[in-house]
Amino acid sequence: MINRRQVRETVLKAIYALQLGKDSTQHVADTIIKKADFTKEKDLRRFAEKLFFETIDHEEELDEVIVDHIKNWDINRLALIDRMILKMAICEFIYFEEIPTKVSINEAIELAKRYSTAKSGRFINGILDAALSDLNEKGRINKKGRGLIQKTLGNN
Repeated sequence: MINRRQVRETVLKAIYALQLGKDSTQHVADTIIKKADFTKEKDLRRFAEKLFFETIDHEEELDEVIVDHIKNWDINRLALIDRMILKMAICEFIYFEEIPTKVSINEAIELAKRYSTAKSGRFINGILDAALSDLNEKGRINKKGRGLIQKTLGNN
């Protein structure tokens, strides 16, 4: 059974291919996302395509959020994988109202543990916690349905 973590891994690979290759966004989507094992499951395919295209379409905005929280660092010095994982998670915070922010953070940490350095999980957790707090203060996090789980749990 394919799950959303595997979908996120595929999206991460697609974004990586787009960053390093010279192919168009649509070509990368067609060759990596649309040929993945989960494409027969409409919900998973839609999630993968939305995450891929939203992350790419809002890249500058997502980079700005990251820059605001990497004190004394140039964003170009971040490991490429870490930067892509951060963008995907922040994209989920802002543009996926049905996904709880806690899920996005946990998934980003797991991706970092698998695809990046030993210290990346803690680094990504710290940046995402700070970004989430800031985005919440600015009223940019709007969660509905399942996405409200974290708020409900936090109020108990």
